Amino acid sequence: MTDLFRMPGLVSSPVTVGGHFFRPPLPAGYVPRPHLCEHLLSGLDGRLLLISAPAGFGKSSLAIEFCEALPSHWQSLWLGLSERDSDPGRFLERVLSGLQQFFPQLGEEAMGLLRLRQRHQPFAFEEWLDSLLDELVLRLEPSRPVLVVVDDYHLAQGAVLDRCLQFFLNHLPPGLLLLVTSRQRPDWHLARLRLSRQLLELHEQDLRLNDAESAELLARQGARLTEEELHTLLQRSEGWVAGLRLWSLTAQEAQEGAGLLPMPHGGEGLIRDYLLEEVIERQPAEVQAFLFETASQERFCAELCDALRDSYDSAAILQHLQAHQVFLVPLDEQGKWFRYHHLFSDLLRSRPSAGLTQATSSLHLRACRWFSTQGLLDEAIEQALRAGQPDVAANLVQSLSEEQLLAEQNVATLLRWKMHLPDSLLASTPRLILLYSWALALACQLDAAQELLSQLQRFLPAASEAEQQGLLAQWLALSGVIARGRGETARAQQYCSEALGCLPEDRYGQRLMCLSSLANLAIVQGDLWRARTLNREALDSAQRVGNPLFEALAHYDRARALQARGEVQRALQEVQRGLLRLSGLSGPRQYAIRARLTLYEGFLLSLRLQPRQARERLLAGIVEARACRDISLLIGHCVLANMEGRAGDLSAAHAHLAEAERLMHIWDIPPIYYLAMITLCKCELWLLQGQTDLAGIWLSRLAQTYSGEKAAAAPEFHPYLPWHVDLQQARLERQRGQLAEAERRLRALIERARGTGGQLLQALALTQLTSLLLDTGAEQEARQYLAQALEASSGGGLLPFHELLVAQPDWLRGQLLGLPDSALRAALLAELPRACAAAPLSAEQNAAVVEALSSRELAVLQLIAQGCSNQEISERLFISLHTVKTHARHINSKLAVERRTQAVARAKALGLLA
Repeated sequence: MTDLFRMPGLVSSPVTVGGHFFRPPLPAGYVPRPHLCEHLLSGLDGRLLLISAPAGFGKSSLAIEFCEALPSHWQSLWLGLSERDSDPGRFLERVLSGLQQFFPQLGEEAMGLLRLRQRHQPFAFEEWLDSLLDELVLRLEPSRPVLVVVDDYHLAQGAVLDRCLQFFLNHLPPGLLLLVTSRQRPDWHLARLRLSRQLLELHEQDLRLNDAESAELLARQGARLTEEELHTLLQRSEGWVAGLRLWSLTAQEAQEGAGLLPMPHGGEGLIRDYLLEEVIERQPAEVQAFLFETASQERFCAELCDALRDSYDSAAILQHLQAHQVFLVPLDEQGKWFRYHHLFSDLLRSRPSAGLTQATSSLHLRACRWFSTQGLLDEAIEQALRAGQPDVAANLVQSLSEEQLLAEQNVATLLRWKMHLPDSLLASTPRLILLYSWALALACQLDAAQELLSQLQRFLPAASEAEQQGLLAQWLALSGVIARGRGETARAQQYCSEALGCLPEDRYGQRLMCLSSLANLAIVQGDLWRARTLNREALDSAQRVGNPLFEALAHYDRARALQARGEVQRALQEVQRGLLRLSGLSGPRQYAIRARLTLYEGFLLSLRLQPRQARERLLAGIVEARACRDISLLIGHCVLANMEGRAGDLSAAHAHLAEAERLMHIWDIPPIYYLAMITLCKCELWLLQGQTDLAGIWLSRLAQTYSGEKAAAAPEFHPYLPWHVDLQQARLERQRGQLAEAERRLRALIERARGTGGQLLQALALTQLTSLLLDTGAEQEARQYLAQALEASSGGGLLPFHELLVAQPDWLRGQLLGLPDSALRAALLAELPRACAAAPLSAEQNAAVVEALSSRELAVLQLIAQGCSNQEISERLFISLHTVKTHARHINSKLAVERRTQAVARAKALGLLA
């Protein structure tokens, strides 16, 4: 057993079974792994259960839990090994002695032979085993099988013992099963056993605790953590059981001493001691040296390690580390690239003097040269900066092309490099000026981009006319993109159009950026056919070049234009084509365009009323966009806020907007990019909460900014923002009872949308007008507008009908059933069972419902109607959160609905709410 189980506070006294054979109890605070035990149970019909993983991953604990979970007719024998058991004779003597507990007089003659043998003389172990197994076959009963557990096999492993157990496995009789735990994979013919389905293996990846199990283990240890602290701890520990247990002990000591709660670090405290004693000091000297020499690298392969160490044996040492499970994490399926476990690399980097023969800066410079020769410029630049060589880094940056930068758009990396480069270097050449101006523009640092771009004039006039024209064309393209970001529509159109006229074809990256900016402006101006033409030109150009990133960008722009025209289903297909084009990209690199496509896929799925799939894609897109420092994550947070608002969880909705605003501040993004979008989303939530005065103030300000002769240009990610402000103003007027004003506004909006071909906007206005007409009793006219809304939504958008699905489900069902079959009709009818949980109640049933609701439930219902979260209701009524949830369940049950929004609609229909 490992030392982990002998640490104070982790385990109680072991349970003795059959004299010298004992199975320790589970450690205190152990988190059960029932899914792993079930997996192991599926291997009871085989010959071998193998659990191999590095130190401290809970191999022995899992074996103990599995023994306790065995079916009642199974018997188990526990053999905990030590270094003394490396003698095959001693090991086999222990096995036979253990089996004699179940089968008295088994192998008495064989035992005598073992005890008479001389350790320095050869012994025919295979012949001895063959005789013992023949005798064992006669005694085994299929109804009482035996599991033999060999724990910590790595402590005794050797060539002779490996051959003995290989023979044992090859001739294992029915009714006998072997379970082995080891830090090192045994040198057995496992492929043959695997092929015959006689082997079940669990590896490090299987034994890693998932987030829920890690959180449970920490809770059992009494750890109290904030959500951020817990996230950091789980990320650092990577599911390593021993790391979490050791950290909890350190944290307890810190809290008792009123100190700060430490985060796990492999180079400190108990974790350091454990890794040193259990892992590093058990390795040969040459392997220890390798570990310290390669620890400075975030990822490495055999060739890179050879370059660092000026040797040729790195591949063999990596194989040794893999075979002995020394905290090596593979990064690809080919087994080429690796990294160390975070806590293990902490230890190696914190003790350079113990095993390092050359300076860390020298190692980074060697790595820089190697990455550069491999064409991996990003990593070469990183290594140069870590080596303290900014001049080398700047020269490497110049090797990047604008096309590569614009394709990948991972500006986070470039900006990180910029922090380490002196300003004098950034403006030392036209190439560095242009590269970093593009990086700053893509990062929305518009003033900084403009200021750096102005340094280009120092290199004019250029040495030749061709060079002069090239610099001017690039200046025009970049100035046009900066102008679009600032909302300077006329200037952006002028510069981008002029740049397209003089940029050579091989500057395809800058040409595509100009086409993208012009297409976006065309959507803002309602010229969807021009946007379509520009999208087509961009896609053709990207396909001629054959760059998947540029093709994906063209598919993204095309999808946005299709969505604006109401072609939601086609837009979704376009996004999926773009993602498919990127599917061939491998490695750990993050891409801004993939983040944008993923986020837009989530947005389009939300328009299709597929919240689960939409949320999954939006969250995935946010993660990648955040890694790339791409402001497209604004789309993700805003769409999620809208979805949470429709589902009734307004506190979660506001939290998404707060997180988006926080990141925009941290990234120093100009307000023009995000402030109006977030404010509009807040207005929608305030309207759901009934806060009409607050919504009215900000909607009025938005309308003043984005309407009239001097209207500001709509932000890049929300080109139809002024129209959506109008939609929310109409909703506000409806809530205030200003129905005539709302109707006029909606009719005007419908006509504007028809004039530009904006089918989705038209559908949104038509369905809101339909609801308004139903509220005023104009049902016949409402039918006409519903028919127009269905026609405008033929491209697959379902979101415009959300209000009707929730508030008027029975009327909508009746209208749909009278229409011819269509994909849209079928999709809306499929949504109705979820939107309408029950059939209409009779007058007697209505009266019974009103009578059944208690005064407290009515008070809760009124606050739900105002959009209050459960926490807010708890605070206002001075009742517990649990009581609020209980009242909410009772309300839904009595009103025969499933969701908060349905409860409010039903209560209004019954006259319970004004």
